[in-house]
Amino acid sequence: MQNSSLPTIDDIIKARERIAKYAHKTPVLSSKKVNEKAGGQLFFKCENFQKVGAFKFRGASNSIFSLSDEEAQHGVATHSSGNHAQAVALAAKLRDIPAFVVMPENAPKVKVEAVKNYGAEITFCESTLDARETTLEKVVEKTGATFIHPYNDARIIAGQGTAAMELLQEHPDLDIIIAPVGGGGLLSGTALAAKSIKPGITVIGAEPANADDAYRSFHSGKLIPVQNPDTIADGLRTSLGTLPFELIKEHVDDIVTVSEDSIVSSMRFIWERMNMIIEASCAVPVAAVFEGKVDVKDKNVGIIITGGNVDLDHLPWND
Repeated sequence: MQNSSLPTIDDIIKARERIAKYAHKTPVLSSKKVNEKAGGQLFFKCENFQKVGAFKFRGASNSIFSLSDEEAQHGVATHSSGNHAQAVALAAKLRDIPAFVVMPENAPKVKVEAVKNYGAEITFCESTLDARETTLEKVVEKTGATFIHPYNDARIIAGQGTAAMELLQEHPDLDIIIAPVGGGGLLSGTALAAKSIKPGITVIGAEPANADDAYRSFHSGKLIPVQNPDTIADGLRTSLGTLPFELIKEHVDDIVTVSEDSIVSSMRFIWERMNMIIEASCAVPVAAVFEGKVDVKDKNVGIIITGGNVDLDHLPWND
């Protein structure tokens, strides 16, 4: 059964201990050229160097290694457009249990291939949340697998929060932390960790303007589902979860939105100036800085670089 209670900082500390032998402690990088453009000091927590190439491995491994033997005996199942799917597939492989993954038909090829290579069984569906959930229900009914939700699960949130914990341990002088927001697992975990460790820090979520349900939910105070998201940031097309939303309302200071053009140009800038592959979803917080949506002048700013799984045959500046 999915863990539906709100996590605490103790859960993040336990998650860090639980996943330490499996997950990388990723590097924090900076760039003089990026800082000059931003007007502040940016510190990138590089989860693109994490196992499976994304922060999602933290939450997935924490969830899967939290399961009892009884819960794990029939394997695990999830739905995902890519990074969470890879993370669940690898964590299941490490625990030596089967993984069943529902993916939308338009999922990036690089992510589909990676899920296959980790040994998961993939079922494709239409690219809507309803189709994902309906197909997943059938898979779970058929296999008896335990559902690992991509973001609406306390164990997932706690695992994702370990990235911010590591970042603040390495750079305790941060004034601001910015993370992208889709389902909200990363942003809520980041906010919980950051505010628990350093209560005075500012935590900001960044979201595509073309998939702005978290922005609208945050500023209205009520959960508003995403409507026809049309963004290059494929990892941020999903609706904000109920558990993350509760933590976000309590611990996040603001959520801002950015344009598609800004996402693409920011992604390319990091590729060219830092010689580092980042995917569109984690270019979103960078775009928030470059667009001036977040005032970083003379401040120390941490940004979670969420992943680097990009289809090199379809780069956004070439399509």
